[in-house]
Amino acid sequence: MNALNSFFKLDKLGTNPKREILAGFTTFISMCYILFVNPTVLSAAGMDKGAVFTATALSSAIGCVLMGVIAKYPIATAPSLGINAFFAYSVCIGMKIPWQTALAGAFVAALIFILITVFKLRELIIDSIPQDLKYAISAGIGMFIAFIGLQGGGIIVKNESTLVSLGSFHGQVWVTVFGLIAIAILMVLKVPGAIFIGMVLSTIFGIATDLIKMPTAFVSAAPSLKPTFLVAAKHITDINSFQLVVVVLTFLLVAFFDTAGTLVGLCTQAGFVKDNKIPRIGQALMSDSSAMLVGTLLGTSPVGAYVESSAGIAVGGRSGLTAVTTGVLFIFGLFFSPLLAIVTTQVTAPALIIVGVLMAQNMARVDWSKLEIAIPSFIIIATMPLTYSIADGLALGVILYPITMLAAKRGKEVPVLMYVLFFVFIGFFWVIGRG
Repeated sequence: MNALNSFFKLDKLGTNPKREILAGFTTFISMCYILFVNPTVLSAAGMDKGAVFTATALSSAIGCVLMGVIAKYPIATAPSLGINAFFAYSVCIGMKIPWQTALAGAFVAALIFILITVFKLRELIIDSIPQDLKYAISAGIGMFIAFIGLQGGGIIVKNESTLVSLGSFHGQVWVTVFGLIAIAILMVLKVPGAIFIGMVLSTIFGIATDLIKMPTAFVSAAPSLKPTFLVAAKHITDINSFQLVVVVLTFLLVAFFDTAGTLVGLCTQAGFVKDNKIPRIGQALMSDSSAMLVGTLLGTSPVGAYVESSAGIAVGGRSGLTAVTTGVLFIFGLFFSPLLAIVTTQVTAPALIIVGVLMAQNMARVDWSKLEIAIPSFIIIATMPLTYSIADGLALGVILYPITMLAAKRGKEVPVLMYVLFFVFIGFFWVIGRG
């Protein structure tokens, strides 16, 4: 334990191994759904489901350990939702590009990702984002993950007339309702590890009421990685058209800004941001870009920082030990996949909703008295959940910020890089076909 304290500086951070390991468990339980969701999404592109399962677990584990050991942040990584859907449905199915070629495109994007990280371009961009917008990003991510929780738990459902509406309270929705009430009570009573305990209670409630089925087995062998291993590197020469160059740029841009927004939001939540700077941000960016490269070689869509890390941060995770714990659990997940089936979206949904509440508190730190700050901040907060994209919400806010600041005759206060980002994001929307 002394070695852990010394390496991760737990005493300095006001935490301890027990709290960090619990936080790692909480993060893992909040995001382990990706082990099942990612293979399902990518199999639609023709990829081997078993191989993608193994690639997902290994790339997530490696990314978490890199983030924990190198950057010493309690931030977990895994194949990014949204990018995997773009990979499968837009690139492979929509553009009729073979998954092998698409994977090569993601691999090239990862190489470029590492290059711009080495030259500290990503670090400069993150540091240039004004403090008020950082608070807005954190709050926006809170609203986004709360929306994911409400949707995953069945409390909010799609509606043809109004886009979304209140769901029907029956079946597994009661697991969500029970968990939300349980966590809310435990949080108000200030019970340590309230979110994790609430998820455990939700699982027990689901099993007791037969809303969650017990698995028929507890241990299984990890599927072979052979169908996807190193396929990306073998198909680089397939990237030989303008269409594929656009695909590479899209992977790069979405991963770049999605991860940037997530890291800013999570670091703000954890209290790491000092004088508008994030300590060790270079190491964090190198960790996640390396994980992205490894993931494509193993056979999965790009890996990035996960907003569900906020669940672990909410229960006290402050060091890299939290991320390392999550990484180790992903390795165990390879062999205990049947057991993970009881951790349904209805079990994790209440945790995401409550974490959304905690992150939304950053709205109080935005200077709402000045419209030039309030308008872009609000747009970030509102559009992250409504577009279902951290990158899109961030882009819209950053485009508006220089405009409102210039209108308020405060253009000189805008960092030069924010003006550069204004044009970059307009180009970003053009590349992904929204311009």
